[in-house]
Amino acid sequence: MDERPGAERSGSVPPLRMDALLSELQEHVERVRGGRDRMQTLLDAVMAIGSDLDLEDLLRRIVQSAVDLVDATYGALGVLGEEGMIRQFITVGMDEQTIAKIGHYPEGHGILGLLIREPHPLRLDDLGEHQESVGFPPGHPPMRTFLGAPVQVRGKVFGNLYLTDKRGGLSFDADDEVVLQSLAAAAGVAIDNARMYDDSRHRERRLSASADMTRALLSGTPPEEILRSLADTVRQMTASDLVTLARPVGEGPDLVVEAAVGERAHDVLGLALSATTLAAKVFTTGEPITSDGLSDDPRGAGGSASVVRLGPAFFVPVGDSEGVRGVLQVANVPGRPSFSDAAFEMVLTFADQAALVLKIAEHRREAEQLTLLGDRDRIARDLHDQVIQRLFADGLTLQTVLGHVRDQPTASERVQRVVDDLDDTIKIIRATIFALQHRDRQERSGGLRAQLLTLTDEATQVLGFAPALRMTGLLDTAVPATHAGHLLAVLREALANTTRHAGATTVEITAEASDRTLRLTVADNGGGIDPAETRRSGLANLRSRAEELDGTFRIARRDPSGTLLEWTVPLSTEGATVHAAD
Repeated sequence: MDERPGAERSGSVPPLRMDALLSELQEHVERVRGGRDRMQTLLDAVMAIGSDLDLEDLLRRIVQSAVDLVDATYGALGVLGEEGMIRQFITVGMDEQTIAKIGHYPEGHGILGLLIREPHPLRLDDLGEHQESVGFPPGHPPMRTFLGAPVQVRGKVFGNLYLTDKRGGLSFDADDEVVLQSLAAAAGVAIDNARMYDDSRHRERRLSASADMTRALLSGTPPEEILRSLADTVRQMTASDLVTLARPVGEGPDLVVEAAVGERAHDVLGLALSATTLAAKVFTTGEPITSDGLSDDPRGAGGSASVVRLGPAFFVPVGDSEGVRGVLQVANVPGRPSFSDAAFEMVLTFADQAALVLKIAEHRREAEQLTLLGDRDRIARDLHDQVIQRLFADGLTLQTVLGHVRDQPTASERVQRVVDDLDDTIKIIRATIFALQHRDRQERSGGLRAQLLTLTDEATQVLGFAPALRMTGLLDTAVPATHAGHLLAVLREALANTTRHAGATTVEITAEASDRTLRLTVADNGGGIDPAETRRSGLANLRSRAEELDGTFRIARRDPSGTLLEWTVPLSTEGATVHAAD
């Protein structure tokens, strides 16, 4: 052992090197501590997203957790549809104004499309330098660094997690990639659990709805109320904005919305759906159709989407082995999310049960119609065989009495007046019998609704576009034949005037039968007809047809342009009697 002054002990470390070692040790401790904290944060995030069983809230929580864990500025989750394109895009880090400026969410092109085609983690230092980059749409904030990873559920890619712009101007590193992959794996399990929860909840709703409809059918609830209850049930099950149920009119593909609930339901109730609408195509083919933006969908024209601005939607046929009996439309307004696969499958399954409701409703209507026709036939027979014969016999008796009072002018005049009244009464009864029999033939041939559809279809070829037709009330059963003939003539004349003089691009027709009133309105957006010009023979005919039935006719300008024709007549006693029998 060397004890000389200034001699260094064997194995001692220089002070500078000791400081370096201590600093290195401290950095290692910090890294361990940081890794432990990050792992704890990851575990907390996994626990947090795993505790939420509502799928919409869960997806947003996944994106938020990814942004927080990796310290990114922006995050998104693109949910893939059956066709492999993005059908839902959930973002974090952008305000509503920025999202509105960007417009429609991405469909799966560029870098996002690459992740869809090749579902593997992708880390980029500069988005713009990648060969697959296609740039950003107007209004999109600039982004540079990128990190993406697929989210898989039961071995199938559910969507992709995207993160951009790590805070501090740094690039995403390998640790960030591992963290995001771990979170994506946990998210897949959580999404699977949420889906199973949604399936069980939808199953419960479907069973409850089926039980409610069964009780309504057994209780003898009117078919109209059952159909509306059916549509309301579908709306509650899907949390949608508008649900309609359309049923066929006549033998062709034309449909009429017989039940509607939700956003502006009163505007689409009774709306006629021509063969160009998606609903009519579903009715013809029996195959469901989905749409991301119904009002802008080029595959169909007209329908409720031309009256109400609609976004995500789907159509489901309602039928059985005997054929399609109707079409259900489920839709959201623009800006609302697309419908999940679970919601679509739930309505598709429920439609099979709803077909039974339509079938029973049809049979009940047919039975009521047969009862109504039988009542009319009995009334006509009784009027002819009993009432007319009795009146005729009473008339003959009075004519015999008349011969005995010829010498009494006052009595003779009174008896003759009674005989004349009896003759007039017999004529009225015979006319009523003819009207009842004529209405039976008319209803067997399709009824007023079918004739209105035919007339509107004919006008389409002349106008160059399809008028919007809306029919409400018991048009086929509550409107007497005379009134129906006048109404069809008025509509034909109104459409002819529109073709010749209006220069319109839209025409809206509404035919409505209430308990006491029959109303027809025809509105266009053309140049208009001067209300002061009352000498037109066509308009005079419309007015005279209204006055003949003790009704009214008016013509008015629309704001900002166009003309409104309104023809209103009271329903006759016969019509009211028949309606009561119905």
